[in-house]
Amino acid sequence: MARPYWSGNIQISLVSFGVQLYTATESKSQVSFREIDRRTHERVHHRLVNESEQPVDRSDIVKGYEYSKGEYVIIDPEELKQVRIPTKKTIPITKFVDPKSIDLSYFEKPYFVMPEDDQQAQIYAVIREAMAETNRAGLGEIAFSGREHLVALIPFDGNGSKGMMLYALRYAEELRDAGKLFGEIKNGKIESDQLDLAKELIRRNTAKFNPEEFKDDYEAALRELIDAKMHHRELPPEAPTRKGKVISLTEALRQSLGEKKPSIGEKKPPKSAIATGKTAAKKVAAGRGSRR
Repeated sequence: MARPYWSGNIQISLVSFGVQLYTATESKSQVSFREIDRRTHERVHHRLVNESEQPVDRSDIVKGYEYSKGEYVIIDPEELKQVRIPTKKTIPITKFVDPKSIDLSYFEKPYFVMPEDDQQAQIYAVIREAMAETNRAGLGEIAFSGREHLVALIPFDGNGSKGMMLYALRYAEELRDAGKLFGEIKNGKIESDQLDLAKELIRRNTAKFNPEEFKDDYEAALRELIDAKMHHRELPPEAPTRKGKVISLTEALRQSLGEKKPSIGEKKPPKSAIATGKTAAKKVAAGRGSRR
């Protein structure tokens, strides 16, 4: 089993239990590059030097806080490890919230939460089940990687297993004010028939989220490029971006739904080219039922 990323305690009021955190993500890309001199095709090496161009051993590099121009307070790496902050070893859960109330833009990185041992597993299971049945996420803070992080503890139930996830969250001051940017968007007029068509397009393409359906194609494209250069052959030209002949949003929505454009003189339905979104949705549902 992989080594834990962090070990410590989760504390909820007077209840405390030992846990270990494991990173829930990993890099799957196998393509790695070296920095090469374009002229000689030799590897480029980066040297550690000071301002006097003198080589510096990595063990001699320390942290420095510039409190005045050219003046530094020197902090040794060992001193950083001794920074006194309770959340280095304990995650105090100070509040419970509805998980849906946490805006997705705050989520940063996931971790698996495991009980430290079998004795801690009983407390772990009770807390996990209580949070699941009350549909609550616990908010707290943890210190690692040279900073303190806001975190959300959320029950996990999937793939035939039950556990808990810890999500590192961004602090409010780390997020730019969306209102300032989105406030620049001009309010366009929403036509009812276009809205009905758009809603029906979304309904027809709605399905359960299955992450296995999505793959990172970038690595495959990189390998294709590398293979082509190794064998001195050219890659096939990239397919041109398809440009439709649609001249309006309504027509684009109709074509996306496979709807026929009304001919000249043909009376238009009162609300949309496909009745209303509700009527069309019923037709789709009825069609599905007849195929069962």
